[in-house]
Amino acid sequence: MISTAPRCQTEIEQPEPASPCAIAIFGAAGDLTKRLLMPALYNLAKSGLLPKEFAIIGVAHTDLSSDEFRTQMSRDIKEFATQEVDSDIWNWINERLDYLQGDFKDPNTYLELQKRLSGVDKEKGTSGNYLFYLATSPSFFKPIVEGLGKAKLTKESDEQWRRVIIEKPFGQDLDSARSLNQDIFKVLDENQVYRIDHYLGKETVQNLMVFRFANGVFEPIWNRNHIDHVQITVSETVGVEKRGNYYDQAGALRDMIPNHLFQLLALTAMEAPTCFAADAVRDEKTKLFHAVQAIAPEEVDNYAVRGQYDQGQVGDKEAKAYRDEPRVDPDSNTESYVALKLLIDNWRWAGVPFYLRTGKYMPQRTTEIAIQFKQAPFTMFKDTPVECLTPNFLLIQIQPKERISLQIGAKVPGPKVNIDGVEMDFSYKDRFGAAPQTGYETLIYDCLIGDATLFQRADNTEAAWKIVDPILEAWKQNKADFPNYTAGTWGPKSADELLERDGRQWRVMSVE
Repeated sequence: MISTAPRCQTEIEQPEPASPCAIAIFGAAGDLTKRLLMPALYNLAKSGLLPKEFAIIGVAHTDLSSDEFRTQMSRDIKEFATQEVDSDIWNWINERLDYLQGDFKDPNTYLELQKRLSGVDKEKGTSGNYLFYLATSPSFFKPIVEGLGKAKLTKESDEQWRRVIIEKPFGQDLDSARSLNQDIFKVLDENQVYRIDHYLGKETVQNLMVFRFANGVFEPIWNRNHIDHVQITVSETVGVEKRGNYYDQAGALRDMIPNHLFQLLALTAMEAPTCFAADAVRDEKTKLFHAVQAIAPEEVDNYAVRGQYDQGQVGDKEAKAYRDEPRVDPDSNTESYVALKLLIDNWRWAGVPFYLRTGKYMPQRTTEIAIQFKQAPFTMFKDTPVECLTPNFLLIQIQPKERISLQIGAKVPGPKVNIDGVEMDFSYKDRFGAAPQTGYETLIYDCLIGDATLFQRADNTEAAWKIVDPILEAWKQNKADFPNYTAGTWGPKSADELLERDGRQWRVMSVE
């Protein structure tokens, strides 16, 4: 008689609303607020995760009254909400909106903000708990934190918390990241600082740790003995659009690698934390970054590829060349595409290459992690029509669809042995019917409840920049031969050669 273990019945725990608080959004008149933050706050309100004692104060340079700000937000939410807007829920938020016009470098702005916050404490019962969201240009991070400190808005007590969310990019290189951390720590403790990366708000990204460490079938093969290589791709079908002034100073390497792609790398490759606590997870991320093999400046060309798009066709859109974009230097040496080969010097990953790529004006918008397993022995198929075995890929897609699929080889029906690739597929939307999200909901909620697991710590950011710095320095010394790829293609030929030298190739993606 065969006995079977009882199936574990797990009761889904519903999260509690956050504690009473007020949010002050610096840069509230900008795109980030209307496109992502307000829709995320609306989704949190609809899910019952915002407290009843709640208020939002927008702070920006733009000359608006509070009534004009509410009207603008009411108009924008209809355009950018991820789901149909319930008027009762939005009115509840709208009644809690206020606006302060001010200069971020003017001390009087923070004194007035202090008065407004004291006012909502009395009117809305927000209890002196404040979250400051820096949705601004990085040049304002330091003066805003200093302004908040001088106004004593960052001082905590046993009953009141004060937290600051800082958007990317956090620094422009290792020295600037260290300097920014030092400036912030003059005012704030590490447990008050939440360096945000909205990619980590995606369900599939968060599921990476659960997928790896809660499933006994995968963790034993998650190593150099079974994995051939890993590809991480973040591709965009847009160009620099209206961000030419910023992007031409930053480039794809600074803009995407130390934050988005390295966070995906860390969650894919890090060791299991001792528990699911914030510092335990972030300890393992930092260890992983320190284990990445340093690239010597003279070896950069063997490990890093840069590209810049020329005019072309992306879907049904005519795309102009990068150098013809508004507010871009016509002789710009800034890259819009990056591909890297990284090696990790630890017991788990020794000899396994990690290939990362990101670019603008690619044929398809996607963010995915593709893990290719080593080939099975071919010997038993030598007397069959099978010429090659289908590679086994585990695909973790973050956008546009959140899904995980496993590509395996299966015999095609018929008298002969022919093998074709098939997929076993799991989709978040199909399985759980989850409502569309912006990616900020979980992160904002986590900050409100004081859970820093999905946010970068100071040593995380500095360790990531330490990997990138030699590449930045090498590229700074040598002018590139740009443009070198046509808009609407998968990047320069040298990116293909980066893998071909190792006998590998980029995974072929179908264009939607």
